[in-house]
Amino acid sequence: MFIRGRRVVRPLWSVLFFSFYPLFATGGCVAGSLPAAQSVSFASGPASIRWFGHGADAPVLARWRVSVGPPVISPARDNLAGAVDELTVVSWNTALGAGDIPRFVRSLPATRPMVLLLQEVYRGGPEVPSVLPSDAVYARRKGGAAASARYEEIESVAAALGLSLYYVPSMRNGSPAASSEDRGNAILSSLPLEDLAAFELPFERQRRVAMAGTVGGYASTGIRWRLRLVNAHFDNTFDPRRLWLAAEYGRTRQARGLLSSLGDHEPLILGGDFNTWAGFSDQAYLTLARQFPATRVTDRRATFLGVLRLDHIFFRLGPGWTGTVRRADNRFGSDHSPLIATVRVKL
Repeated sequence: MFIRGRRVVRPLWSVLFFSFYPLFATGGCVAGSLPAAQSVSFASGPASIRWFGHGADAPVLARWRVSVGPPVISPARDNLAGAVDELTVVSWNTALGAGDIPRFVRSLPATRPMVLLLQEVYRGGPEVPSVLPSDAVYARRKGGAAASARYEEIESVAAALGLSLYYVPSMRNGSPAASSEDRGNAILSSLPLEDLAAFELPFERQRRVAMAGTVGGYASTGIRWRLRLVNAHFDNTFDPRRLWLAAEYGRTRQARGLLSSLGDHEPLILGGDFNTWAGFSDQAYLTLARQFPATRVTDRRATFLGVLRLDHIFFRLGPGWTGTVRRADNRFGSDHSPLIATVRVKL
């Protein structure tokens, strides 16, 4: 599989599969027929977060939702002042505490504002429910405090770095007997985060919640700018009732569901671990890339254990803006390499 210019060359099995799979897939919607996401409200969590979801999956998502704690919002210790013409945006799967976030942050340009779009972070504490309904669902425990004495939950990391934090759990990290943790995505920022939103993705195997926030500042010209940032993590495997090949179909379904939630914000950056086993020719990648025309890939190196390109950053930028992405040379303890984007604001 590869991309030659704008033309995608795919093996015959993949073409046939995507032509006929929706006719016999069990459960879920056909990937091309997802309804637009609807704004929904949940009883727990900060009222300042706007939630979006797909009604068809509401019953199963509710069973996962009751096992996690509320989202977390906390401000930065110090707000950066002065003109901002350039900022760093990172997307990184931190492997539930294995990634050394403080050491990675120290490797970034100290004078440039930064936003970290982090996947697979965890939160521990009494906020995570210890008593669950009989039909509640949770994930098998991975990583977290039991994995290593040096692993830190995301609230502690953000506080130590003095960064703004927006954390949304997707699933409980093990049973109540195994841990008091949940896990999900987080945005850490040296700039204030505003206009927060969360998007429950179409359900495949586990509950997945994408998230968004907006940062802003003044360019050296004195003109105010705002940038929308979205952080996502797609499922890597899918319902065992489906064929193994359904993984790509399911990722594409989640990609289309997410796109239906985002609207036409510009400028907008989408980063995440999309579990694109087929790399740049994966249907989920292609579905997203078509909606982010400013995306230019110059560093095509693998991001997962040096083997697969699972992680991506997509750009939808306004006139005068530019964005470039490079892969870090160090994994900083995670099984994923960080992707580091440099965004230049020209107004």
